[in-house]
Amino acid sequence: MAKVVIIGAGGVGGVVTHKVASLPEVFTDVVLASRTLAKCDAIAAQLERPIRTAQIDADDVPALTAFLQAEQPYLVINVALPYQDLTIMDACLNAGVHYMDTANYEPLDTAKFEYKWQWAYQEKFEKAGLMALLGSGFDPGATNVFTAHLAKHYFDEIHTLDIIDVNGGDHGYPFATNFNPEINIREVSAECRHWEDGAFVTTPAMSSNQSFTCPEGVGTYDIYRMYHEELESLTKHYPTLKRAQFWMSFSEKYLTHLKCLENVGMTSIEPIDFNGQQITPIQFLQAVLPDPASLGPRTRGKTCIGCYVTGIKDGKPKTAYLYNICDHESCYAEVKSQAISYTTGVPCMIGAKMMVEGTWMKPGVWNIEQMDPDAFLADMNRYGLPWTVIEDPEFNLK
Repeated sequence: MAKVVIIGAGGVGGVVTHKVASLPEVFTDVVLASRTLAKCDAIAAQLERPIRTAQIDADDVPALTAFLQAEQPYLVINVALPYQDLTIMDACLNAGVHYMDTANYEPLDTAKFEYKWQWAYQEKFEKAGLMALLGSGFDPGATNVFTAHLAKHYFDEIHTLDIIDVNGGDHGYPFATNFNPEINIREVSAECRHWEDGAFVTTPAMSSNQSFTCPEGVGTYDIYRMYHEELESLTKHYPTLKRAQFWMSFSEKYLTHLKCLENVGMTSIEPIDFNGQQITPIQFLQAVLPDPASLGPRTRGKTCIGCYVTGIKDGKPKTAYLYNICDHESCYAEVKSQAISYTTGVPCMIGAKMMVEGTWMKPGVWNIEQMDPDAFLADMNRYGLPWTVIEDPEFNLK
């Protein structure tokens, strides 16, 4: 059907490339590009189907524009760093190419996760007749689609939303992050914001927690409230929400290590002088921590990520919980990746498929929950992320 360019060859990029390459009837030509060509070539060597690779600096708009003009893809799948979203969007506009990503733009010098910079591109993409799909990962991504599905099929109004992200996996390291360490630590150490009564409420990072028991025997975990960017778009597009929160599981060991690193300044994003040159502590920390892409062969256990929603149906109170469970070892057996990259990469491929097939295609900048959820969720069942709905579950969240 269409040619695509994938930008980014990390853990998620590897999963996206595996999944895209497995559908030649949809993605007829695939180019994997990154700043480091060797990473692209290593992923390409794992595939049964040949793809092309290229070296490109996603920060260099003129070079990226020229590259896209030469390749003429239908769509760019951006799984590079969120700092590069805007430069890639600019190049897509210049070259007349559709765009999608898995995470919203974040400035290098500010630990903020906001959509305002990308939403500002609405008129540019609409006038160019191009589509930009934002946040087609898992959270954001599948959790937004879960919310849209529940709102469409189970509720007349949704009033509360709790997104619960549990990773029950164990990689055996004293301390490591399951995706880009710099992004992960910036998320966790940032102030928490949750939606309540028409406004965002700010609280100290990791200051609210509770215990949560996952279904299907995954286990019971401590989950901590933190800010995640899908809250911004979901509260905008579902104005009946009275409260919206995001929760993620962390072990005591992880939090102890993180607190120590914060106390000695290793999580800082402010540059410092070291031996006559400027370095950013968190970037140095990322360089010494295990590469998330290397965690696949040693990670055991399961993830459980879902949305718990309350609201009204036919004038009566109702609750529903929609979730996916994913096994780390099964993911590695399929695509040489742990489940964190897998659960992001599969929805990314599905979002691209929705655009290429024309199921989701309209000019402008769109968050994923603004699209009809049904075909996307059917493909989640088909391509490795089956989901379940429990109506009126026997648990409550505070």
